[in-house]
Amino acid sequence: MKLKTLIMMAALAGTTALAATTAVGEAKLPSNMTWTAYNTGTSGFNQAVAFGQALKQAHGVDLRVLPGANDISRMTPLKVGRAQVSAMGIGSYFAQEGMDVFAAKGWGPQRVRLLGTSVAANAITAAVAGDAGIKTYADMKGKRVAWVVGSAALNTNMQAMLAFGGLTWDDVEKVEFSGYGASWKGMINNQVDVAIASTISGPTRELEASPRGIFWPTMPHGDGAAWDRVWQVAPYYRQHTATIGSGGISTDQPYEAGSYPYPIIMTYDRQEADLVYGVVKAMDQLYDDYKAGAPGSDGWELSRQNFAWVMPFHEGAIRYFKEKGVWTDAHQKHNDDLIQRQDVLMAAWKVFEATNPGDDDYAANWPKARAAALVKAGMNPIWED
Repeated sequence: MKLKTLIMMAALAGTTALAATTAVGEAKLPSNMTWTAYNTGTSGFNQAVAFGQALKQAHGVDLRVLPGANDISRMTPLKVGRAQVSAMGIGSYFAQEGMDVFAAKGWGPQRVRLLGTSVAANAITAAVAGDAGIKTYADMKGKRVAWVVGSAALNTNMQAMLAFGGLTWDDVEKVEFSGYGASWKGMINNQVDVAIASTISGPTRELEASPRGIFWPTMPHGDGAAWDRVWQVAPYYRQHTATIGSGGISTDQPYEAGSYPYPIIMTYDRQEADLVYGVVKAMDQLYDDYKAGAPGSDGWELSRQNFAWVMPFHEGAIRYFKEKGVWTDAHQKHNDDLIQRQDVLMAAWKVFEATNPGDDDYAANWPKARAAALVKAGMNPIWED
């Protein structure tokens, strides 16, 4: 409770100083900002801190990074206005879609917006303990697999890895943990055999140095059937070859796998456009100052941004991209289509809420109502239950 109180106090401190601003080029930023991220020591947290240090040195802006154990704890400060930005994982996509932990009272689909993403030389897949006897994802059958309570992203990622091996959660022993960090302590303490991580995440180095060791099963890009199973579960995944990470991953020993951008720098659509513009401008202008500050920070480079991914960019970010000449009419059309998808989702949620659903109805009936609304609008529901 003391830690939670300190975190909330820090968040409040970050928002009460919004009136004071500092110049970033021609943009204005508050002298204090609050971001959320994964647990301390994770690659997303470390990258946010590295950017914050560059922002402090160049412009005197204090950026506080609040660690959150799961998607809800990272999104809540943004939702209630106590943080402005989050270095999220793919949970931000589930927030947009109103699925999994967001298929709940008080949540539903969220109007998320991107500032940018990190596309680096790492990958995000399932790592296994070196002593677990697992060489392929099919070998996970009967093994202990981490399930993180409240994290749609981590659990769906794991489901995708199981699908690659032709397995489901019914084929493994599900071991529940309260957060990402706890799942990796469980790996080191021999409580579980498999957990999701970025190949450059700090806890993977700890497992590598432990008596158990670490191993990353490959996801051969030529296995079309296996990849089709992955995309049915997690359409945001892309085939990717990592050249940096624990377990010996390097340019000399590349790792054929899958990944998606992480961290995903995001906010809500209602966030002030000038603030978002200033942050995105600083992310670009200060790139040389923070790119080596934490593993994966080089992935924030403007030239690596995917302007046609699965979530829309914020209007403040788009303003800067237009100034740089990298935003096209095709990008705008794609962005508008994604916003229209959010409009359909929000309208469907409003209709569903009007039925006065009980607590159990959210998880049971909202996904069906959501899918029906998307299909009616000519959009792919991806998940139907």
